[in-house]
Amino acid sequence: MTTQGAQIDSLLGGVPIVPVVVIDDAAQALPLVDALAAGGITAIEVTLRTPAALAVVQAIAEARPNVIVGTGTVLSEKDLDASIEAGAKFAVSPGLTEALAHAAQKSNEACPLLPGVATASEAMRASEYGFERLKFFPAGQAGGVPYLKSLSGPLPHLKFCPTGGVTPATLPDYAALENTFTAGGSWIAPGALIAAEDWSAIEERAAAVTCS
Repeated sequence: MTTQGAQIDSLLGGVPIVPVVVIDDAAQALPLVDALAAGGITAIEVTLRTPAALAVVQAIAEARPNVIVGTGTVLSEKDLDASIEAGAKFAVSPGLTEALAHAAQKSNEACPLLPGVATASEAMRASEYGFERLKFFPAGQAGGVPYLKSLSGPLPHLKFCPTGGVTPATLPDYAALENTFTAGGSWIAPGALIAAEDWSAIEERAAAVTCS
């Protein structure tokens, strides 16, 4: 197994779902992760889609060290460096470029990258760079459970985190596959609930996954 595979397995191998969040206010970071933790989830992907994202990551990393906080929508070496500086424990990208792959190889020990792939060819190219744990994205549009299952035969050394279109109804089917190690989902902590600061609803959604 590659270093990246071992790093990701250590961080996310026992996590049933990684909530993918878009958050506008850093003051909501700790109540959010506390609600998730109360529901049994101690990992989170904070997408770099708002000006507050890195401050959110830093707040969680400093005040809740037991939470596995990562960044999402990492598109460049600059994004990766900023993620590391903020305290992210992993980073997630929607795809993989040569420049990003080389940057990730240099920073893997500090913050392993989970690159996104949608096809067998993309998965093979990622594997050539040393990535054995991959984000399958967008999972629903890229073929869902049947397609991901079909990759296990020709690519048995790779495991995936399906993200994009994963729902409470489809999560058990993804989890049952031999070549998945976790999944990403936005329904647990959607923007509307975060904006409303409805932490009890987020806790209930987290618990519905961990207790199922």
